[in-house]
Amino acid sequence: MLSLRLQKIASLINSSDKVLDIGCDHAYLSIYLAKRNIKVLASDVNAKAMAQARINIKKENLDIPTILSDGLDNIDTQDFNTIVISGMGTSTILKILNNKEKLQSISKLIIQSNNNICELREKVTKMGYFIQNELVVLDNHKYYIIIEFQKGKKKYSYQDLMYGPVLSKDKKNKEYFSHLLDKNEAILKQIPKSNIRYRHNLKKHIRIIKKIINNN
Repeated sequence: MLSLRLQKIASLINSSDKVLDIGCDHAYLSIYLAKRNIKVLASDVNAKAMAQARINIKKENLDIPTILSDGLDNIDTQDFNTIVISGMGTSTILKILNNKEKLQSISKLIIQSNNNICELREKVTKMGYFIQNELVVLDNHKYYIIIEFQKGKKKYSYQDLMYGPVLSKDKKNKEYFSHLLDKNEAILKQIPKSNIRYRHNLKKHIRIIKKIINNN
């Protein structure tokens, strides 16, 4: 059974996608996709995780290629058009994607980062991708943001990069932004009045979040 987070990621993948599951862990997503006749390759840098992934694949009697690799290093990406990376930090994700040659055939990126989502949006869009879709999911009491990037270019405002050009315009995400508002207001109460710059920045974000909530 896929976690809610992985279910949301899978919902962004269609039958024409040829998927590289980078950082596949125990290959649950790869197995789910393969059962739906989607071409997928499972890869991880961790040998123990990769060994368990192979056991899980064998149990399901599936023929999923697996490669032990640090990111894309050992992978021939030419026969694939989609990369999935989830459960990592933004700096690690950007390091994996920092290879123009490996990305030549890749028209679609599905990324779930554990931190620095604004930086992720900014840096990936500078690589020549635009934000096609964004989803938020509450899984095990934690919010996760999943972004689908497609090859192409669009210009984005600071608010777009910070809170998502798709995410912030979807009424279904009002609960998430209410959570963000509560979180920022709680932090503001704890910041000393002498820390003028930090308080000013927090108030700016609170205003933006309130605007997003009211517009939805």
